[in-house]
Amino acid sequence: MKVIVVGCTHAGTVAVTQILQEHPDTEVTVYERHDNVSFLSCGISLYLNGQVKHLEDMFYSSPEELSELGATVRLQHDVLKIDAATKTLTCTDLKTNEIFKDTYDKLIMATGSYVVVPPLIGIDNSRVLLCKDYAQAQEIYRTAQNHKHVAIVGGGYVGVELAESYADTDHEVTLIQGRDQLLNNYVDPALAHKVTNMLVDHGVHVYLNERAQAFSGDEQVIIKTNKGERQADLAIVCTGFVANTDLLRGQVDMDRRGAIIINDYMQTSDPAIYAAGDACVVHFNPTDHPAYIPLASNAVRQGILAGTNIFGHTQKYMGTQATSAMAIFGHTLASTGLTLHAALEAGFAAAAVTFRENYRPDYMPSTAMLTIVLVYDRSNRRILGAQFFSKHEVAQSANTLSVCIQNKNTIDDLAYVDMLFQPNYDQPFNYLNLVAQLAVAQENGLVHKQNSVPSDQ
Repeated sequence: MKVIVVGCTHAGTVAVTQILQEHPDTEVTVYERHDNVSFLSCGISLYLNGQVKHLEDMFYSSPEELSELGATVRLQHDVLKIDAATKTLTCTDLKTNEIFKDTYDKLIMATGSYVVVPPLIGIDNSRVLLCKDYAQAQEIYRTAQNHKHVAIVGGGYVGVELAESYADTDHEVTLIQGRDQLLNNYVDPALAHKVTNMLVDHGVHVYLNERAQAFSGDEQVIIKTNKGERQADLAIVCTGFVANTDLLRGQVDMDRRGAIIINDYMQTSDPAIYAAGDACVVHFNPTDHPAYIPLASNAVRQGILAGTNIFGHTQKYMGTQATSAMAIFGHTLASTGLTLHAALEAGFAAAAVTFRENYRPDYMPSTAMLTIVLVYDRSNRRILGAQFFSKHEVAQSANTLSVCIQNKNTIDDLAYVDMLFQPNYDQPFNYLNLVAQLAVAQENGLVHKQNSVPSDQ
């Protein structure tokens, strides 16, 4: 069988590896427009603040490794056209400008996403950068050496992590967010407020409800917003991602945002074409509906499944809870599933409780305050989401709650599920038990109904 993989970051890399490890006789050809594969863009902020010493360490595979497995890896090759009816690709070698055609039996679309570039005047200004791929990461690091004041447009994970890294390296930082809170896809307002306060305490100028409208300037970049003008030496646009799927537009089913719709086996509406990663939707288990959630964790799982299922539908996709975490100024912020705001918007009879207590007993030499927000459906008591914030490492607790959401567990299940007690690690009841017991008490009328997270730490 002849398989073509278009795009080779996360989903494409693991798909190729899976195919050739399990079916080494398969003819696999990779088309990648960049000169590298498998770059972890989450390492950009880590490289910027010095935690990662070499940006090249953020590659977890290489063209040579894929070639040794048996793949034909064509870097700096751009796919110009895909004709699904004839199973034909038109490609160009970006080094020689040669244009040629190729054919496939099965195609895996792993073209990923690109940064949403607002159609703003001056977006092509040389002092305005994007943040996603290896070349952009190199430019961000290079310009950090001689630009003191950096403006970041967009307050999601990428924007907040960059703001922390620049602040940690003695830069003046301006963070402009069009929404009324930071991290609106991940946490509810009160935890976002904690993050905002931490950034402000470290010298970051945070402007909420402020939308960039244009860029101008030569010696400095001037950012015109709906509230005035902000000046900086450099601007980095981090306004989210959109699926890179133009090659298949009109040939396979897509959602309204252009993300490819897939079935449980990563197969598109064309039986010969599979899709994985940021190019396609995921099944979001908390709502039981498709959603566009571009995360590397989703991409690698989907890539492996695509590489498996092109030989026969043997492994179903389990869906996702969009579990994620970030380290910020010595704290861990993690989330899984729906925020309370998102749950209410989705039509759930949702409520939330907030647990605040030290993660282990006070008689231990040290401990740390832990905040957990648990979101659940009052109609059936199912867990819908959770948010965590502490100096203590709580990211793995988000993974535990992710499993609970996937398994449709209730607050009653979580309240008394078996969890270890050892004073080094937790209280006699683990904090996950305790937040669920608080939710049960709320439903039994023993505590007042909570709808937000207290703003104090």
